[in-house]
Amino acid sequence: MSIRTPQKYIYYALQLYSSGLSLRKTSQRLFPIIKRNHVSIWNWIQSYKPQKILQKKKKVMEFIIDETLLKVSNEYVWLWVAIEPIDKIILGIRISVERSMLIAERFIHELSTTYGKQSISTDGGTWYPQACKFLKLEHHLHSTFEKSIIERTIQYIKDRTESFDDYFPCRKYNCKLEHVMNWLNLFVYMHNKMIVESMVK
Repeated sequence: MSIRTPQKYIYYALQLYSSGLSLRKTSQRLFPIIKRNHVSIWNWIQSYKPQKILQKKKKVMEFIIDETLLKVSNEYVWLWVAIEPIDKIILGIRISVERSMLIAERFIHELSTTYGKQSISTDGGTWYPQACKFLKLEHHLHSTFEKSIIERTIQYIKDRTESFDDYFPCRKYNCKLEHVMNWLNLFVYMHNKMIVESMVK
């Protein structure tokens, strides 16, 4: 990323682009506060890699997983979230129009592929034990502590998502939710980055 551009403006540009604006419209929206053309914004997008923040990750001991309904325009989708219990870093997110064992299995499989096979902590939704059994993973119900931190994380995401939708509401007919996932990925990147930076200090 360009060292001449303050990071907060780069994040703002990424947020605008993630909301569904084109490169040129993002540049125009940014123009009143800082002059950058669409090529610069394209370079920022190419430099932005959410997975970089966890390249030096410590070993993950457990996946704490839960799901919640999220409103997008006039529709509702399921938001799946996985965190680890020590630093509360968000390990993965997924959105889906349905809630089922198959979707839970795919989500957990992606986590296991990235971080290795770990025990799974959930609220006991019937789709989780079945998915864990299929993947040959240990499953247990949330402890009071696990329930508390996953619920706080999800509420935090929902609060920020509601604010985002107030400013950039979805108006696309038959929306495929790509811009929603783009914004969530950016949110996770920034959330994890702040946690990692706080641990370094």
